[in-house]
Amino acid sequence: MNDPIQQEIEAKGLYAPRVTPADIEAEIASEHYFTALDGVLTGAPIDTAAADALSLLTFCVLVLKNGFTVSGESACASPANFDAEIGRKIARRSAANKIWPLLGFSLRDAIHEGQTKHPPRYRCAETGEFVTRGYAEANPATTIKES
Repeated sequence: MNDPIQQEIEAKGLYAPRVTPADIEAEIASEHYFTALDGVLTGAPIDTAAADALSLLTFCVLVLKNGFTVSGESACASPANFDAEIGRKIARRSAANKIWPLLGFSLRDAIHEGQTKHPPRYRCAETGEFVTRGYAEANPATTIKES
């Protein structure tokens, strides 16, 4: 994991139930990309200047496992810098960032009710990854350390 914030959380031993980047990724069922120009091409004709501008706005729609959707966007200020792949990455990050508060709310509800949806996690001695007790029990060769 390269995220410095996640590394700091782990370094400080903060292992209580929380939303992690892996939790965010696990919620995503599918992702879809299009530009604003793609979105208006089925409508009324537009002029060239509008088409040029709309082609610089990229959208990402993430469909979550429960069917809920979140969207993100990336607008390129300078047409000379437009790169479709970078635009999709920025739009996806923008959409994924909207999942954090949704899962945070859900986790907080579970904590409030005393029924966390997140099982306790343990650090795998071999890989350093966090695993659940169930994973360790299903993989007897895995050694875990209580965190």
